[in-house]
Amino acid sequence: MSAQTANSTSQHDSMFDSVLARLDVAAKTMNLDENVGKILRSPQRLVQVSLPVMMDNGKIEVFEGFRCIHSTTLGPSKGGIRYALDVCQDEVMALSAWMSFKCAVANLPYGGGKGGIKVDPKKLSLGELERLTRAYTRSMKDVFGVNKE
Repeated sequence: MSAQTANSTSQHDSMFDSVLARLDVAAKTMNLDENVGKILRSPQRLVQVSLPVMMDNGKIEVFEGFRCIHSTTLGPSKGGIRYALDVCQDEVMALSAWMSFKCAVANLPYGGGKGGIKVDPKKLSLGELERLTRAYTRSMKDVFGVNKE
């Protein structure tokens, strides 16, 4: 990592703040219309859910999940689900924005999205992981799927 990159990242409180700082530089460089810049600074949709899951031992554990749709201007949102203990709203906002920009640069007919579940997947059995994933997808039925964002 260059000194400039390390310095610009350390000056920002969050991953999404870092995305916005880089967006500002790119917008200025390419003389991006101010109104387009305003739109790109805010995610289109952000969802946070609680996911109760029956564990193999018969107890219920509740996991926290997120989904951010940054933009669907170019098409439906594209982006997977991250399973990690450090997943947070800020991270999925940043990763969904980067996916929007990547798709736009590659001229793909997709927008950016990203999901996450706060969990250590290595500590779950295959059955628990499947039940967690199903709980997440059920909770997002209005967010993603056929003919959705």
